[in-house]
Amino acid sequence: MVRGITWTGFLIAIIVGVELLAFDLPVTPVVGVVIAMGALNIATWWRLGRPRAVTHIEYLLHLLADITGLTLLFYFSGGSTNPFINYYLVPITIAAATLPWRHAWIIAACSMAGYTFLMFLYHPIHQLGHINSDDLLNLHVLGMWLNFGLSAGLVTFFIYKMAHALRSRDQALSRTREAALRNEQVLAVATQAAGTAHELGTPLSTMAILLKEMQGDAPTNSVLHEDIVLLRQQVDICKSRLQNLVLNADRRRMAEPEVLDAETWLAGVVQRWLVLRPDVNHLFSVTEKRGRPWLAVDATLDQALMNLLNNAADANPDQVAIRLDWQGDNVVIDIRDHGPGVAMSIADQLGETFVSTKSKGMGIGLFLTHATINRFGGGVSLYNHPEGGTLTEVTLPRCAAPN
Repeated sequence: MVRGITWTGFLIAIIVGVELLAFDLPVTPVVGVVIAMGALNIATWWRLGRPRAVTHIEYLLHLLADITGLTLLFYFSGGSTNPFINYYLVPITIAAATLPWRHAWIIAACSMAGYTFLMFLYHPIHQLGHINSDDLLNLHVLGMWLNFGLSAGLVTFFIYKMAHALRSRDQALSRTREAALRNEQVLAVATQAAGTAHELGTPLSTMAILLKEMQGDAPTNSVLHEDIVLLRQQVDICKSRLQNLVLNADRRRMAEPEVLDAETWLAGVVQRWLVLRPDVNHLFSVTEKRGRPWLAVDATLDQALMNLLNNAADANPDQVAIRLDWQGDNVVIDIRDHGPGVAMSIADQLGETFVSTKSKGMGIGLFLTHATINRFGGGVSLYNHPEGGTLTEVTLPRCAAPN
C-alpha cells in the first residue's frame, strides 16, 4: 500500500513537473522506473495471496528493491537536489519497526549509500539547482547530507528499540493472559472435582452398606462371596481416596516443594506407576554425567508425571522407554512409546485446552499435567518420533543441592 501510494504520487509529480513546470526530465527512463515499480507492486500483491509466510530475508529484498527504485528515480530527477530525497527515511522507518536489528541497519546503510551517490552523480534539473564540481562541499548540501545521516541513525535505533519493547510487552501480556486463563480452567476443574467428591460420598456409603449385607447373605467360600469382598475393598478404597482428597489439597497448599535427587525421585515415581500398571514393559535409563541433578517436587508433580506415563502405556504398553538427562539449568525427562503417535492437527493444542489423543478421553489429564509442570517453571512437548510412536519431553528447572 505504501509503495502504491508513493509511486502514484511520484507519477503525478513527474507529470506536473514536465507539463506545467517544464522540467527537463528524461521522460522515458523516469516513466520506465515508475512502471517497473508498479509491476513489482502487482507481483507483490499476487505473492501475498500465497499461503507461504513472508520471511525477513524476503521482506529485506523488497525494501532493497524500493531503495533501488528511489535511487534510479532521483538519479534522473536532480539527485540530492530533489526535494523528495528524504523519502529514503520511509523504508528506513519500516525496516526499523518490523525487521531484525541487522536487517534494519542494512537498509539504513544502503539508503545512506544511495544518498551519497546522488550527491555526485545525477541528471541535473536547472529549476532545482546544480552542484558544480568545484562546489562539492557546499555547506547547504553537506548539511542536508549530514542531517539525513543523523536522522537515519536515530530513526533506525530508536524505532527499532521501541518496536522491540512493544513486541516484548505484547508477548509478556499474551503469556500472562494464557496463564490466567489456564488458572481459571484449573480452578473450575478443582471446584467441579470437590463438588463431585462430596456428591459421591453418599452413593459410596450406600454401596458399602449393601455390599456388607450381601456379603453376609452369600455362601462362604463361594465365587460370589469373593466377588463381593473384592467390591467392598474397591468401594473402601474409593471412600478413602475421597476422604483424603480435601486433606491432601490443604496440605499441598501449605507445604513447600521438597528438593530431591532427580534420579531417586523419578525411580520412585516409576516404581509406584508399575504397581498400578503391571502390564507395562519398560526401560529406565539415566545419562551418565558428572554431578547430580536436583529437583523441587511435590505430590502434584508425581501425579503429573504418572499421567504422562499412563498415556504412554495406553498408547502401547510394550517398550516404554524413560530417560533422565540434565544440561545446564534444566532437567529433561523423555518418555517414548511405540503407539500410533500424535495427529499433527491437535499436536499444538495438547495441554492448552481439553483435547485428548484417546477416543474416550476428555483431555483433562494432559491439561492438568501441563498446568502443574508450568507451575514449577517447566514445560511439556510432544513429538512424533521418526521411528514411530510419541516422544514426550518434560523439562524442569534444576535446583541447587540442599545443605
